[in-house]
Amino acid sequence: MNAPNRFELYVLEDGEKPVEVTEDTKIPNAATFKVVKQDHTLGNMLRAQVLSMPQVLFAGYKVPHPLHPHFLLKIQTDGTITPQAVLEQACTKLIATLSSLEAKFKREFSFKDVEGAVPEDPYGTAGTGAQTWGTGKDYLDF
Repeated sequence: MNAPNRFELYVLEDGEKPVEVTEDTKIPNAATFKVVKQDHTLGNMLRAQVLSMPQVLFAGYKVPHPLHPHFLLKIQTDGTITPQAVLEQACTKLIATLSSLEAKFKREFSFKDVEGAVPEDPYGTAGTGAQTWGTGKDYLDF
C-alpha cells in the first residue's frame, strides 16, 4: 500500500521543524512557507486570514501531493511589513477567532443541560390563540 502510516501524517519526527521559510528571489516582499504535518484545513484558514489583512497583495496555498503531509503557503506583501510578520499576526488572530468560537460553542451546549431551557411548546403556539390538537398528541403520532 502506498499510503504512509497514519501517525506519520501528524506527528513531528525528532528534529523536524514545523515551518520552513523560503524567501522568494523573483518576487519582491514575498516568501513561501512550508508547513509540515498539516493539510487543507489549516492551509485554507491561514490563507483566508492572511488575505483579510490590508498589507497583503497575494496569498495562496497548495498541497503538492495528497500522500505528502504538508502544504506550501505563499505570501506577498506591499513592503510595509514582512511576510513572516503577516503570518505571525494571522496566526494570532486565527487562534483568537477559534478560541471565541470554542467559547460560544461550549456556552450554547451548556444551555442544553439547563432544565426549562427548551419550551414545552416547541412550535410557540401556546397562548397565541392558535388552534391546538385536542388529544395532546402530535400529528405524527399514530
